[in-house]
Amino acid sequence: MRQSWPLPAEKRPIVAVGAGAIVRHAHWPAYKLAGFEVASVFDVDTARARSLAADFGVPHVCASLSELVESAPPEAVFDLATPANSIREILAKIPEDSGVLIQKPMGENLEQAEEIVRIVRERNLVAAVNFQLRYAPYALAARDLVEEVVGDIYEVEFKVNVHTPWELWDFLEKAPRMEIVYHSIHYLDFIRSLLGEPERVLASTMKHPSSPRLHSSRSVIALEYGENTRAVVTTNHAHDFGTKHQESYCRVEGSKGCVRFQMGLNMNYPEGLGDTLEYCLRGTSNWLEVPLSGSWFPEAFIGPMSALMRCLAGEQDTMWTEVADALKTMELVERCYVAAIGTPRHR
Repeated sequence: MRQSWPLPAEKRPIVAVGAGAIVRHAHWPAYKLAGFEVASVFDVDTARARSLAADFGVPHVCASLSELVESAPPEAVFDLATPANSIREILAKIPEDSGVLIQKPMGENLEQAEEIVRIVRERNLVAAVNFQLRYAPYALAARDLVEEVVGDIYEVEFKVNVHTPWELWDFLEKAPRMEIVYHSIHYLDFIRSLLGEPERVLASTMKHPSSPRLHSSRSVIALEYGENTRAVVTTNHAHDFGTKHQESYCRVEGSKGCVRFQMGLNMNYPEGLGDTLEYCLRGTSNWLEVPLSGSWFPEAFIGPMSALMRCLAGEQDTMWTEVADALKTMELVERCYVAAIGTPRHR
């Protein structure tokens, strides 16, 4: 069963917009593993960009986005890892016909997401959103297992009860929305990839006293698919009582069996704990474990960039998370917020 995405036959140079924590801990370590070249980087914090470039041997730190665009090598792909509300402005300056990978979310709300899709189409960009959980080794293998042993899916559950150091991303304190659009969106996207669009959405999202400046850090989401199938997402990022009772898993149950994977990265983040992938056939109590190679960080980040390069080269027809599909995930996020707070979509 799959645990990685095929690499492109020819690797294109990458120019990076953004040099924050996600780039240091995930993007660039993944690209180093895959043998991808990062040719240049721009960040509004030049000192941060210089530090990151020095640590990873990236030769060119640009003083502006214009410099990055003008100095980009031929056939370079653009890797955006910036606050979601800046994506539209950046895309409008990227050369037409370019390949672009956009770090999730695709905007902070549905209105921004729709504008991003419009810009992508107007500029004829080949663009995808970096919903990299789909490409994590355990997620790829679990998808194959679901097809082989689960049968008709009745139940999908994501449960995350951890302590997340949100201070690593200080821009989130200014975000008008937080937990669902910046974190649970991963789980909603994965659920969509298995079950499609739900018939009904129920949701609640709220603050925690330990993070009063964040819009929210706890959510409960229930998605209904007819009479027999549901998906549930439960997150609490403020369980600051050690790792003993932290939880971070996905469970998929169906007519023939059950698959469960543990997302160890969420626990004791960013160092993380171990991942596991297990399955059990209905009528037995014998859980079988699948050996894993790699994790969410950094290995999962190889997949979306590989898919983009392969699509640009004609090695694959489309990408799982190309912007049209990502828009559907953003629509589901919007449905969650409407269900949770009953406000118009622009709030």
